[in-house]
Amino acid sequence: MFFKKSIENRLETKLKSIKPLAGGDINKVYLLQGSESNFILKSNQSQKFPEMFEKEARGLELMSKTGVRTPKVIDHYTEKGNQFLILEYFESERPVEAFWSYFAISLSSLHKQTSDYFGLNEHNFIGSLIQRNDPCESWEDFFIRMRLKPQIKMAFDNGLLERSDLKLFEGFFRKFSILVPEVEPSLLHGDLWSGNLMCAKGQVPVFIDPAVYYGHYEMDLAMTQMFGGFDSSFFAVYKENFKLIQGWEERIQIHNLYPNLVHLNLFGSSYLNGIQRVLKKYA
Repeated sequence: MFFKKSIENRLETKLKSIKPLAGGDINKVYLLQGSESNFILKSNQSQKFPEMFEKEARGLELMSKTGVRTPKVIDHYTEKGNQFLILEYFESERPVEAFWSYFAISLSSLHKQTSDYFGLNEHNFIGSLIQRNDPCESWEDFFIRMRLKPQIKMAFDNGLLERSDLKLFEGFFRKFSILVPEVEPSLLHGDLWSGNLMCAKGQVPVFIDPAVYYGHYEMDLAMTQMFGGFDSSFFAVYKENFKLIQGWEERIQIHNLYPNLVHLNLFGSSYLNGIQRVLKKYA
């Protein structure tokens, strides 16, 4: 690997091997095998995604302060147009029933961390897209202005939404306050699909690749249902540790409008029918 020497210098160790791992659509991911420890390395082009790894590092560290397990940030830096993030390595194992209880307790612990506002003190990324986090006093304001409207504009500008879709969104916005109750802002993972949760040795839940902000806790719960991969048994333990508001199951499809719009913009029109179906139900 072209950057092997600089990585060894920063880690202050010799690397026995650098092995490519399956990554996402944005980053190249590698297993760094050292003489005493292993690490995970993520890399991409800094010009395409400026400060992405700085923001990811701060998100991981913010989450770790709540007691949930995240990979320790070893280093992040930019060199010759590339940016790198070096993380603690975890050996994974197959989850069993206990894992989902541990996950539920960790997630409820995360959601108990609150803020005076919805949002964050900086913008970050959801996938490869900028995620705006301007502080707002209400969830309605934040969800509509910071989550839905930027994605709606992007989709409309790219021909993925029609004017008829915009009218459906406007009708939905008018009803939002009676559809979704206001809550105290909770710290969220922000992109909690199954690919961003690891089962480490000892059945330890490890949260990776966050898109953190303070929002409605139902956003994380909704995201766990979007692509499957989460054992539904965790809900029972979660409810023992965090009080849910009646009707949360019905609101899953409402809160998943945001990730569905993100996927519409990233991957195309196959996500449109699901979005339209929810809007027609509530608009």
